[in-house]
Amino acid sequence: MSVVRNYQKELDKITEDIKNGSAPTLFLHSCCAPCSSYVLEYLRQFFRITVFYYNPNITEAQEYRKRVAEQKRLIAAYNAYSREAEQAETGMGQEQNKGYLIDIVEGDYEPACFYEIAKGLEQCPEGGERCFACYALRLQETAKRARAGGYDYFTTTLTISPLKNAAKLNEIGEQFAKEYGTGCLLTLRRKTGISGLWSCRESMICTGRITADACTPVCSVRRNVRRKTGRRRCGIRKSSQIDGSCAKNRDMIMMTDFL
Repeated sequence: MSVVRNYQKELDKITEDIKNGSAPTLFLHSCCAPCSSYVLEYLRQFFRITVFYYNPNITEAQEYRKRVAEQKRLIAAYNAYSREAEQAETGMGQEQNKGYLIDIVEGDYEPACFYEIAKGLEQCPEGGERCFACYALRLQETAKRARAGGYDYFTTTLTISPLKNAAKLNEIGEQFAKEYGTGCLLTLRRKTGISGLWSCRESMICTGRITADACTPVCSVRRNVRRKTGRRRCGIRKSSQIDGSCAKNRDMIMMTDFL
C-alpha cells in the first residue's frame, strides 16, 4: 500500500525550521501574476524570493508581454507595501516587517520549445501527458537556473491551481532537484479562502487577457470549438460585468469559470 505524502506538512516543517534562522533564497517559477499573489504573500515571510517568469506555452507574443508586465506590477506593489510597513513599524519602535523584498528574472520567450515537446501529444486531454511535458519543460529550466544562481530552493506557482496536478509537479520538481543538485520546495496550497494584502477574488483580476485560452495552440482550438457548440469553457467577463468594488479599470478581465 503506497503512502500518500502530505506536501503541505512537509512545507510547513521547512518554514518552521527556518523561522529563527537566516532566510534561504528561493527561485520561484511563476505562471502568471494571479497565481503568484498568494504564493508570494505566504512565502516571502520565510524566503528571499526571485520570481522567474518563463512560460513558452503561451502562444501569442502580445499575451506573453501582458503577463510579464502584470507580474512586474504585482511585485512592485508587494515591495512598496513591504517598505511602507517596515518604515511604519521601525518608526514605532516595533519589530521590522518580515516580508522580504522580491526580485524578478524574465526568461526568454521560446514558443518553439513548447511546440517541440508537444509533438505527438496534440490529441492528449487536458491534464494529461502534454501538460506533464509542459510542466517538465518549465521546471527543468527553473532548476537549471536555480543551480546556476546558487539558490537554496526552487519551486513553482503552478501547484496553487486546482486545475493542475500538484503531486505530478512535485514529483517532476524532485527529479530535477536531484539532477541539478539543488533543493525543491514542495508545495500544495490551493487558492481557497485566501486573505491578506490580496484577496482570492482580487488576485484573479489582472490587466489584459489573463486566461487559460492562451495556454497552448491545441487548447485554444478546442476551446474555440466549445464556444461554438455551447459546451462549458474557461469563462471571462469584462470589468463592466464585475462588481465595481473589484474592477479597477475597464481593461481588466476576471477568470470566472474553469474547465
